[in-house]
Amino acid sequence: MRPFECIFCKKTYPPDPFSLFCTKCKEPLLAASPETTCKIHSAREYPLEKYIDFLPINEFSPGLSLGEGSTPLLKLNRLRDEFNLPYLYAKNEMLNPTGSFKDRGTVVAVHRAVSMGIQQIGTVSTGNMAVSTGAYGARAGLKTLVLVSEDVSDEKLYSAGIHGTILFKVKGDYGTLFYKSLEIGKKKKIYFMNSVDPFRIEGYKVTAFEMFEQFKGKIPTHIFVPVSSGGHIIGLMKAFKELKQSGLTDTYPVFIGIQPEKASPIARAFLKGDLKYSRIRKAESLAQSINNPAPPGGNIVLKMIYELNGEVLYVTDDEIRTAQRLLASYEGLFCLPASATSLAGAFKLKNDKKLAPSDRIVLILTGSGIKNIKVLEPNKMKVFTTSLNKLDRTLSSAVI
Repeated sequence: MRPFECIFCKKTYPPDPFSLFCTKCKEPLLAASPETTCKIHSAREYPLEKYIDFLPINEFSPGLSLGEGSTPLLKLNRLRDEFNLPYLYAKNEMLNPTGSFKDRGTVVAVHRAVSMGIQQIGTVSTGNMAVSTGAYGARAGLKTLVLVSEDVSDEKLYSAGIHGTILFKVKGDYGTLFYKSLEIGKKKKIYFMNSVDPFRIEGYKVTAFEMFEQFKGKIPTHIFVPVSSGGHIIGLMKAFKELKQSGLTDTYPVFIGIQPEKASPIARAFLKGDLKYSRIRKAESLAQSINNPAPPGGNIVLKMIYELNGEVLYVTDDEIRTAQRLLASYEGLFCLPASATSLAGAFKLKNDKKLAPSDRIVLILTGSGIKNIKVLEPNKMKVFTTSLNKLDRTLSSAVI
């Protein structure tokens, strides 16, 4: 089993899910990359089987899977043509079993929990990870506890609870709750597979491996990723580093992390050239699922973004709302506001003349819009009311 490591001081630790921070640097630990050359087993059925050489699991158990992964890479030709964008693609993570990318990390973390004989798992979540952890915990027969922020949407709360999950709505600072859960978990032997859990991050690598194969070994020029705690983009960047380490590619994409303007501690640090972020007092934006005032993986994100010549930027709520509407009305993709930050970021880079017409850019659509319909603006939707006997006349007046 590969050890955990601190990418700042290079110290290594035993792979203990109850000890996740470097004792010297106080930063989250990551699973060490494989020391040997890894292969992609394309002929295998499940994604975790195809990329198992890169992952910290000895074998894949279909009984712990819900069919996550193998999500489509869609060309967004209508948006590209209408707004004069480069070659535009969406990696549609909304089609994972519980409607978000979180399933990729959860399935790997649950594999590790089962292999270690852990009986209780949990997570701290704004919603998506609560649903995912509840579903996979039920699949594995594990007692599952979820701590959610007090502003979680009803759709996400009830979607988590239906799996028999024990739910706790917690008032107070969301960033502090993250660390409090780990303290409780260590004491009570509850494996809190939170946002920057090393095994969860390993699962996020699979999205990048899939894109690599979907592009037939070519590398997209840019990948736009919504950023909250940082675990997702860390996993994607880690995957491309390991592809290069195994000799499967010799280049990297330019990673663009996107945060909402009102919840952008990492982006603000990057714009100032800082190596570490400063927590903000309150994170409150339209993109509720990525409102994080103190992202635990933020300093790792900054370190890796600088190393790979990427960027972290922020977008406004108005830009997010516009991007969500455009993805739905032009391409039929109804995503969460957090997901729409990726398109908003692409528009921002285009306007700053940092994208070329020949670029191939990928938007990571992280979660389904059905999970938070309260943010929509129904007054801007055309809804006609009519009786049955007047339907023909009303339809004729409404349709050109």
